[in-house]
Amino acid sequence: MTSAKPARIGIVTVSDRASQGIYEDKGGPAIRAELERIVASPWEPVARVIPDDREGIAATLIELADRERCDLIVTTGGTGPAPRDVTPEATEQVCEKMMPGFGELMRTVSLTVVPTAILSRQTAGIRGGSLIVNLPGKPSAIHDCLMAVFPAIPYCLDLIGAARIDTDPLVCKAFRPKP
Repeated sequence: MTSAKPARIGIVTVSDRASQGIYEDKGGPAIRAELERIVASPWEPVARVIPDDREGIAATLIELADRERCDLIVTTGGTGPAPRDVTPEATEQVCEKMMPGFGELMRTVSLTVVPTAILSRQTAGIRGGSLIVNLPGKPSAIHDCLMAVFPAIPYCLDLIGAARIDTDPLVCKAFRPKP
């Protein structure tokens, strides 16, 4: 069963250089490509490319959640230990509830690939009817992390009253408790 209207999914690239056109945004397109493979129900992307600025990131997340009414907001970039990496702080600033299991699972999966995954600070949280998930910036890590956490995303969206998202079970089997 699919929702009457398509889910709205915010895709936010957080990068000083990509936002200035110094280099091509690869993170946002990687998220979109993964979502096109995973999500079987209708959805609309709402994309943004913004600088690494805590207040700007927070304002963008608020805009996407409150005004654009995105059901899911997925960010890429700004999750490392560098001084300008402030995406998790901005996410925590705007969320009513934090969902630490998302970050824990993403780091666990990433550690099987690279030992520096312990430096990543991905997190997730709820703002109103929106789930916000912070992903790393590297396209291969985006794939690994989305595949790890996406089985729980549709049910989380159900629980917060967001649009229903169905997955292609051949790509990613979502978990929903049996009624």
